[in-house]
Amino acid sequence: MSYFDDITVGARRTLGTHHFTREEIIAFAQAYDPQSFHVDDEAAKRTHFGDLVASGWHTAACWMKCLVAERTRDAAERRARGEDVPDFGPSPGFKNMRWLKPVYAGDTITYATEVREKVPSKSKPEWGLLMAYNTGTNQHGDLVFDFESIVFVRRRA
Repeated sequence: MSYFDDITVGARRTLGTHHFTREEIIAFAQAYDPQSFHVDDEAAKRTHFGDLVASGWHTAACWMKCLVAERTRDAAERRARGEDVPDFGPSPGFKNMRWLKPVYAGDTITYATEVREKVPSKSKPEWGLLMAYNTGTNQHGDLVFDFESIVFVRRRA
């Protein structure tokens, strides 16, 4: 977590990992995406997936969980060093979210983000807009999830 002015285009961070279990896949899907290939082992075997798979929304939610955890760790480290903690504002949206390969029970996904562009906000001069490319890669090195995000980041006073 840096101020907008201190962020470098091209900077890449690993946010964390998430291990997907069968029980978790089913629980998430029962609550939010109850399609048969997410909640029923036998039904999933009859699909082109061939086995139970995580909901794409589950993979996206885990990316968000890793992002927030990474920001929380970074903020604690900054405070411990006596540094200011810059604000991150809301996100005005994302685009091109893709689920490229299925995530199966037992898969571990590593999430990352890379700064692609920075633009000072015209309407809010104390903020900048940060555009990033975000990914999820499985334990075999396969890209399974990606999207582009935009977030407001506080500028230095």
